[in-house]
Amino acid sequence: MPGAASIRTIDPTSKNILKGELKRRGITYAALAKRLTAKGAHESERNLANKISRGSFTAALFMMCMDVIGVRQVSLEM
Repeated sequence: MPGAASIRTIDPTSKNILKGELKRRGITYAALAKRLTAKGAHESERNLANKISRGSFTAALFMMCMDVIGVRQVSLEM
């Protein structure tokens, strides 16, 4: 599958961006879960921890997480 390799290379980047932003803001997975629930996305703390650890989350969840933790801009430069 030609697109599969590009998807795999993006996973660590999105995972690292999300983890970095959570750490910078001092937000735990439990706090993130509460914020997401308030927006209508019911994710448990454990479920979030697993998804983020594996890097197996959708772009929609990534964007929702960025929104609820207050990230308005992301740099993809390395």
